[in-house]
Amino acid sequence: MATTYPTPAPATGTDPGAAPSRRRPGRPAGGERPSAVATTILVLGAVYCLLPVAWVLIASSKSAGELFSTFTFAPSTHLLENIGELASYRGGLFWRWMANTALYAGVGGLLSVVVSATAGYGLATYQFAGKKAIFNVLLAGVLVPGVVLAIPQYLLLAQVGLTNTYWSVLLPSIISPYGIYLARIYAAASVPTDVIEAARTDGAGELRIFATVAVPMMLPGLVTVFLFQFVAIWNNFMLPYIMLGNDRLFPLTVGLSGLLNQGASQPAMYTSVITGALLSIIPLVALFLTLQRYWQVDLAAGAVKA
Repeated sequence: MATTYPTPAPATGTDPGAAPSRRRPGRPAGGERPSAVATTILVLGAVYCLLPVAWVLIASSKSAGELFSTFTFAPSTHLLENIGELASYRGGLFWRWMANTALYAGVGGLLSVVVSATAGYGLATYQFAGKKAIFNVLLAGVLVPGVVLAIPQYLLLAQVGLTNTYWSVLLPSIISPYGIYLARIYAAASVPTDVIEAARTDGAGELRIFATVAVPMMLPGLVTVFLFQFVAIWNNFMLPYIMLGNDRLFPLTVGLSGLLNQGASQPAMYTSVITGALLSIIPLVALFLTLQRYWQVDLAAGAVKA
């Protein structure tokens, strides 16, 4: 008499009648294939964005004679020489422009974050008369280009004698309608009402709740506001061009524009302008790489659980 043995039970979660998986190693679990069209578009977009940076890097390594006489993407060996010439221009005026730009962008960005955080948190948390109207005005302010406001701001600051000073560039940079809008949206999404009510029950005041509870939850959004405002102020040209008359107060954009205008009569200045443009993007890249770790999704996830 033949002996029969029990058939081993299938593993949990598997169908005994299902065919064995033939997924190739490296293939996504869902069977999706990378889209060649999407990949091509992304590569072309990356090339489009990085090509000017590569050109600036290569052109800044050329001498004034090589700049217009050699192949565009043929590098040379004069980068350090060009940096030295730029650094010695009028006793190091370029570094003064760099420091001014860092002051305008750094202080202006931080103050803008403070204003945006408080205004956005208030609009997202509290109920008061005229709240919707104020938010609609902010949305309208997002649509107004900053160039349109430059002349009215100049006339207002001229009335109080603040033109041609650091304040003439800093004060208009503090208020950012787009920053307030982002802070309001992020506060509404990341700061749970239950957490605020729990803090109030524990006896915390409104200012303490904002500083110790809301701000840490809003941190990724506030970092985004700071980066947007920092880059906007760093690249701003029209406002300081109108407000400032003393070249010792110029930011990089206005200062390099003046050097570019001199290039019509002094072609050697073109290499200084290109080298200055290369040096001006280094702080932006460093800032982005430093702050990108704060961009975390759902920072407050898990703060409130049913």
